[in-house]
Amino acid sequence: MPSALKRFLLLYALITGLAVTCGSQATPAPTKTDGWKLVWSDEFDGPNGSAVDRSKWVLETGGEGWGNQELEYYTDRSENASVRDGNLVIKAISEKYTGAVTRNYTSARLKTLGKFSQTYGRFEARIKIPSGQGFWPAFWMLGDDIDKVGWPACGEIDIMENIGKEPAIIHGSIHGPGYVGDTGIEAPYTLPGKQRFAEDFHVFAIEWDPDSVSFFVDQNLYVRRTRTNLQPGWKWVFDKPFFLILNLAVGGDWPGNPDSTTVFPQTMLVDYVRVYQRSEPAKKESAKP
Repeated sequence: MPSALKRFLLLYALITGLAVTCGSQATPAPTKTDGWKLVWSDEFDGPNGSAVDRSKWVLETGGEGWGNQELEYYTDRSENASVRDGNLVIKAISEKYTGAVTRNYTSARLKTLGKFSQTYGRFEARIKIPSGQGFWPAFWMLGDDIDKVGWPACGEIDIMENIGKEPAIIHGSIHGPGYVGDTGIEAPYTLPGKQRFAEDFHVFAIEWDPDSVSFFVDQNLYVRRTRTNLQPGWKWVFDKPFFLILNLAVGGDWPGNPDSTTVFPQTMLVDYVRVYQRSEPAKKESAKP
């Protein structure tokens, strides 16, 4: 969607509170306006082909598996991350690439560590994920003390993760000391009918308060995690600033590797990332069973 049109539609939606459409893509009104104050965002409105805004994002590089046996090499090249038509385009490519190691796939991983972090608030992104066996798109957060205390003591909030073998399902989770991997506190969200997440953009969000983290897809609250979900000996580590991460992994322990059905290249499109602070007390909402 052209940048000028996207800005107009956003303004129109803010004024009217209605969803508007352009072509085949729906642009929902911001999911939260009352009670929230926008404090940070990236709308990815640069010229086509322009680089990621380095004042907001750090592009991580490397191909050592990232603790998950991933197969890609993350680069800082425009081939793997750039702005086009008002979206951030993270592209996974099947190609031999040699950096510190040699890998057969490249992709990109962006973080705001050292640029922006926040304690509590609403963190949301409008994303169209790729499809196919072996892909692992994610929008997530880590405590910005990770360099001091390490992982999982820093804490992790996974706002959205998808594995290609589950085209209609995304996962939201929290991790900390004692609850990682298979013991992480996780919940899935499944689109109704035969819809697939790769077919359209969706808004993935959390609302994070001192005693809870609530997970949303579009305007649907599907799970809320609180201190009461922790087992004895586990520690709640969500009372400090966290930074944001966007990435598209290829392969790994959870999604499995690409196979003969996997088509390259694939893209993860991010329309925007927005962070809010509360401007009035939270209203009670119930997650769907």
